[in-house]
Amino acid sequence: MKSLVIVESPTKAKTISKFLTKDFQIESSFGHVRDLPEKELGVEVKNNFEPKYVISPRAKKRVTELKNLAEKADLIYFATDEDREGEAISWHLAQIFKTPTDQVKRITFHEITEEAVKESLKHPRTIDLNLVDAQQARRVLDRLVGYELSPFLWKKVAKGLSAGRVQSVAVRLVVEREREIKNFKIQEYWEIFGEFKTLKAPDKLKAKLQKIDGRVLEKMAITSEKQAADLTAALKPLQYYVADNQKKQTKKNPLPPFTTSTLQQEANRRLGYSAKQTMMLAQQLYEGVEITGEATGLITYMRTDSLNLSEKFLQEAAQYLDKNLGKNYLETKTFKTKSKGAQEAHEAIRPTSASRSPEEIKASLDPKQFKLYQLIWQRALASQMPPAILEATVIDINSQNNKYTFRATGQTIKFDGFLKIYPSPTKDELLPTVSLKEEMSCLKIEPEQKFTQPPARYNDATLVKALEEKGIGRPSTYAPTIATIIERGYVERNQDKRLQPKEIAFLVNDILVEHFKDIVDYDFTAKMETDLDEIAEGQKEWQPVIKEFYEPFKENLVLKNQELTKKELTEESSDEICEKCGSPMVIKLGRYGKFLACSNYPKCKNTKKLKSDDKAAKSEPQILEETCLDCGAKLVLRQGRYGSFKGCSQYPKCKYIKKEQAEDLNLTCPACHEGKIVAKRSRKGVFYACDRYPDCQTAFWGKPKDEKCSSCGWPLVDSKNGVKCSNKECQNS
Repeated sequence: MKSLVIVESPTKAKTISKFLTKDFQIESSFGHVRDLPEKELGVEVKNNFEPKYVISPRAKKRVTELKNLAEKADLIYFATDEDREGEAISWHLAQIFKTPTDQVKRITFHEITEEAVKESLKHPRTIDLNLVDAQQARRVLDRLVGYELSPFLWKKVAKGLSAGRVQSVAVRLVVEREREIKNFKIQEYWEIFGEFKTLKAPDKLKAKLQKIDGRVLEKMAITSEKQAADLTAALKPLQYYVADNQKKQTKKNPLPPFTTSTLQQEANRRLGYSAKQTMMLAQQLYEGVEITGEATGLITYMRTDSLNLSEKFLQEAAQYLDKNLGKNYLETKTFKTKSKGAQEAHEAIRPTSASRSPEEIKASLDPKQFKLYQLIWQRALASQMPPAILEATVIDINSQNNKYTFRATGQTIKFDGFLKIYPSPTKDELLPTVSLKEEMSCLKIEPEQKFTQPPARYNDATLVKALEEKGIGRPSTYAPTIATIIERGYVERNQDKRLQPKEIAFLVNDILVEHFKDIVDYDFTAKMETDLDEIAEGQKEWQPVIKEFYEPFKENLVLKNQELTKKELTEESSDEICEKCGSPMVIKLGRYGKFLACSNYPKCKNTKKLKSDDKAAKSEPQILEETCLDCGAKLVLRQGRYGSFKGCSQYPKCKYIKKEQAEDLNLTCPACHEGKIVAKRSRKGVFYACDRYPDCQTAFWGKPKDEKCSSCGWPLVDSKNGVKCSNKECQNS
């Protein structure tokens, strides 16, 4: 009989089958086959937390087929993924088959290539029970929290709610960021810019007022329009000269190859992919894609926190760079991860072949697969290239009395280094040539009004980064965690693809923070991850770790079930009177938000929608120092449908609204080459257009990036489908 090789994915099985002889039969388990039961706890708490596993209904037929094949096989090779979850799948199958241990072999490989698969067969091992125990501990821990805390929320808040050990911490991060934004006080400030030129050349130079009397101006130094106007009036008549002109070379170093978290962050930032989408595409590239009629694994395993690169890849990368770019674009280096508990024996995410360029296989990939493969290939090869050499220029322009100093900065790329392969927002910013002590003609002095900005809401990239920095979760958990908090109705993606909490998230988070502190405590959750790592390394037994957590958790849960009532957690008083029975109405919070309900429930079951005015008192507009140009009254900062704006305090008698200067992106219009691309706002949201409208009607919805299209030279823009060219006539649009 053949040796039986079992993997978890049919695509992976198909890719591996072309590497092995007919002596091997490759089969797929189609994922997990055994888990805790859905409709009961499935953990024998009094029996040392023994898990009670059942075969999933969808897997029963497949398990029977695999069991029959296993009985006929001389050897069984479990070739599931090389992480804890993959180890557990192999262990579950071995438990079901009950095959003698001398007939069971475990093989792992970082990449699905012929060399890697055949090499793994030369070095089989036994199933690592430490890794299995770590996965069991995580599963049992998450089941105990979810299965016991979720019913508490159903009873005390609303049916259908859920809680989870990592998901609740992620919700807390999103909620706390939202409160930071809501509590943020917008402050006005001004900056002064001057436009100068030398007497002998036409080139203009824009510089910012940086010092007064030799002291650097802080960001909030100029806080009113009057201050800015007084300074502008004082600066305009003065004479100026070049006080300093410095050039300094700096290096911009290449980034290390991708780990799971950095891949998710960069794919979100550059391509607009969610963490879940990134991992789905990476799984496809890892398991194999049809290239010239054969399934080929294109990248190494995508769940990793290691920065290691194999010696084989380093040699391939060196050969590719030497052949295609020359020796001056080669600088072999290694990186060491800073992540706690990183698996250094693993590899970073890289292409399986350095010489397989993205363009070479573009026709075999769908557009999204191609973009992700290109990103991984570029990042891995760029990590083996020298730094970019930049020359920074700083020009200081002083008034003749040396009271005021303007500063202009620029840079030129002297050597592109790794930027040759991995483009990033680094470009030439040229300043005109000037000489020390040279007189400068002041063409204009202009004040610019600015406002402090609240912290941005999390997106997939920044939330993954925050979770990683706090030591919460591991490579395999980031994407599922974000997907879960969205699916469970706590968080939604807004039109800017930012993660915004729903009303129910605030209430549930506050209950957990106040009454179940450990569940959402950042340090406690990070320590639990460390405990799981130590179980995986054989340094701790898993049951004592669970017991240490569960006993105080259960004791507190029993106490809170007795102490807390749904009424005190979810109800607020209101001024409304029930039109059916005359009783006061209260504001309640259900799964889908706040609503009004009769306080005489259950005798009176009257409910109605909550008017927007009842949800919260309207925030008072902020009075500003500026005055209305129509009536002379003070202006106020108001919040409107499309954000903040400045209007007259005498509204509705006076309907003056101050038009704000559009955001200048420092980007010349690619159509007319005269105007500047600026951000504008419409009913549909923010868009970007030439400031010479209506003479030039160039406009696009995606925000322009610093990168230009390689085909037509127009700026690339972020869109729903990733990064594309802003030129509608271009093939890359």
